[in-house]
Amino acid sequence: MTHINVQEAKTRLSQLLAAAERGEEVVIARGGRPVVRLVPVDEPAPRPVGFVAGSVPEAFAEPLPDDELARWE
Repeated sequence: MTHINVQEAKTRLSQLLAAAERGEEVVIARGGRPVVRLVPVDEPAPRPVGFVAGSVPEAFAEPLPDDELARWE
């Protein structure tokens, strides 16, 4: 585990990010008191396409009949 103060963290940010990506726990302190912990972000799981059951009818993209269209105007 790495404990580091804010001023040094500003100077070594790239190194600290690399350490966190490797799984090392990095704690940044202010005035000797731990404030934050750097951790890697987990990649989100891929979302499946077509996750909603059902289907779209063939006539979905066809123009509305005149009487139906008139009700929307």
